[in-house]
Amino acid sequence: MDNKIRKSQTDISITGVCGGIAEYFGIPSLIVRLIFIFLPANILVYIILANTMPDSPRGL
Repeated sequence: MDNKIRKSQTDISITGVCGGIAEYFGIPSLIVRLIFIFLPANILVYIILANTMPDSPRGL
C-alpha cells in the first residue's frame, strides 16, 4: 500500500487537505482542522498544501 500523504476523497471540507493529513496519521480530522485554525500563517500553509498534495486515487 502507498503510504504517502494525499488529499482525502471522502473527508472533504474545502479541498481534502485536513482529511488527508488526518487519514495519514490516523487521527480525527477535527483535530487537524483545529491545529490549522490556531497555526500562524494558516492560510498560506493551507494554500501551499492544497496545491502540492496529490489527490487520492478514486475508489480509496
